[in-house]
Amino acid sequence: MSSCSHVALVTGANKGIGFAITRDLCRKFFGDVVLTARDESRGRMAVQKLQAEGLSPRFHQLDIDDPLSIRALRDFLLKEYGGLDVLVNNAGIATWPKNKPPGQRDFFKEPQPGRVVNVSSLISLEALKNCSPELQQKFRSDTITEEELIGLMNKFVEDAKKGVHAKEGWPNSAYGVTKIGVTVLSRIQARKLNEERRGDKILLNACCPGWVRTDMAGPKAPKSPEEGAETPVYLALLPPDAEGPHGQFVQDKKVVRW
Repeated sequence: MSSCSHVALVTGANKGIGFAITRDLCRKFFGDVVLTARDESRGRMAVQKLQAEGLSPRFHQLDIDDPLSIRALRDFLLKEYGGLDVLVNNAGIATWPKNKPPGQRDFFKEPQPGRVVNVSSLISLEALKNCSPELQQKFRSDTITEEELIGLMNKFVEDAKKGVHAKEGWPNSAYGVTKIGVTVLSRIQARKLNEERRGDKILLNACCPGWVRTDMAGPKAPKSPEEGAETPVYLALLPPDAEGPHGQFVQDKKVVRW
């Protein structure tokens, strides 16, 4: 068991926005910060870079497409800390694991307040506006279920493969649709947390870090990784007595209407 009782964890943190979020949390979070990466050597190299700056992150391997890897991380967190305080979901996957991994609540302590930040994009809003009115209504619904969302995501994939996605009301952006999925899933997860309140107070939000200079976004993006980390870190460090935001889409530390 770690001597520190509080812990924050960042997925996909060996470079880019995830690395910048980890650095900022190391400076501001009162507790341990765990940097995770799919590739162990790259993850440990990232930890060494932060250690050279006088910071002290911990490392744990995590492949979010591998249920065994997810369970190993859960067991580590429970053993070392009794569960999570802060989770920043920065990493992304192309497909859902065949065997469903543990739910997010399984990682968190009870009844302490927790924070979950899902890194989405403003592109999700732009893509939503380019969906048909019927699809927009479904994605904006306050009662959409996770199963219904997965069905819609799978339908987009099939429609795109057949070349009929535009005819079916989808935008011409696979990336945009994936970010719609992240934002809507965040809304669903927040609603579930409200329904399953057990004395804890987990605040969960999706956010847009902005157009950031990373390997994916390119060198012409206006924001540095450090600037992109500002909103995710703001949400991760919401004070213990905060009532919100919760189940929202946040950009530049402000709630944006979905």
